[in-house]
Amino acid sequence: MNKDQFLYPRGRYYGQVKPENLVFNANLQEFAQRVSYICNLETGGKLPPGEAYEQIKALWKQLKRTKKQLQIGEDPFQDEDGEAKE
Repeated sequence: MNKDQFLYPRGRYYGQVKPENLVFNANLQEFAQRVSYICNLETGGKLPPGEAYEQIKALWKQLKRTKKQLQIGEDPFQDEDGEAKE
């Protein structure tokens, strides 16, 4: 195990295997890891609460942007009512 594997562990993905799902899962795991580090720094007094909040907020916005770009949760072959497009 190298340093990167220790600092940034990755869990297996068990969902529907599609490229966009795999990319989003990797981004979600990175988000969780970074939030954990920020929380630990704030709890340890190394980071002010306001700065920790702003960093987590920025990470959340980045994750939401990624979700939208990858069209996660959207089915291009369905309309707004969930009906199949013709």
